[in-house]
Amino acid sequence: MQNTRLNSLVDVTIERLNGWLSNPWRRSSVLIISLLFGNYLGPAISLVAGQRGQLDIVVAALLVALMELVSVVVYRRKPQATRSLLLDCLNAIKVGLTYSLFVDAFKLGS
Repeated sequence: MQNTRLNSLVDVTIERLNGWLSNPWRRSSVLIISLLFGNYLGPAISLVAGQRGQLDIVVAALLVALMELVSVVVYRRKPQATRSLLLDCLNAIKVGLTYSLFVDAFKLGS
């Protein structure tokens, strides 16, 4: 690939972002924001899917398949290998989504 100005700008931006996120406090704050985003996403998905009442089973199957796929990708790695921030954020979104769906189920009494 040619080293254009746009390519150089993207590379420098990614490098600076990685340097900024290497701080453990910033990494933790991004993970907490991902967890809260997953917590927000759960009721949004259940409300949109439950609006018509015909796609509930399909959406539930897709969510379960997506959560299992994320679990396989995240937990298949060796424990001593360092995980990327993207995988950790994806796992935090999955945990927040699962928690919020359980809370919604308890609220509905089902």
